[in-house]
Amino acid sequence: MTRVNYGAKPIMFPQPVLIVATYDENGVPDAMNAAWGITTDFNEISISMSEHKTTENAMKRKAFTVSMATEGWVTACDYVGIESANKVPDKFARAGFHATKSEYVDAPLIDELPMALECRVKSFNDGILIGEIVNVSADESVVTDGKIDPKKLKPITFDPANNTYIGLGEKVGDAFKDGLKFKQ
Repeated sequence: MTRVNYGAKPIMFPQPVLIVATYDENGVPDAMNAAWGITTDFNEISISMSEHKTTENAMKRKAFTVSMATEGWVTACDYVGIESANKVPDKFARAGFHATKSEYVDAPLIDELPMALECRVKSFNDGILIGEIVNVSADESVVTDGKIDPKKLKPITFDPANNTYIGLGEKVGDAFKDGLKFKQ
């Protein structure tokens, strides 16, 4: 195997495309695209996002939601990442998004994105927003046999090496099962 070196870059696959949503001080919904996030415990998410209108809102309301960007809404999801709510206060509506207030936190669910983590702010330090996941909600349209179905959800991943979005592929194995063949 011959390797090609790229230096220190934030390249990892897959990288989820997260749409973080909040309400501002007037109850107007806002959303931004954040590609550098990960669940860091069973009920915790950490997102690298520096300071934005969205983080300001999250700190004031102590809440935010994180929706999975999907294939059908890739253009709107990209738009909320390249436009600032400080410059365009109605960017949420311009993206074609509609909001429903979460039952669990003081933040909006994005009606067009069928899966979301509903979070309370734990902290925001050094550009890292950490949230306590208090609920995960999914529209029935993406549920099969009581479970969220990735084939129906159609989440996208960010390709940081090529600055593109990619749909997820097919199932290739069973977690916590396939590796059992190596156990003695």
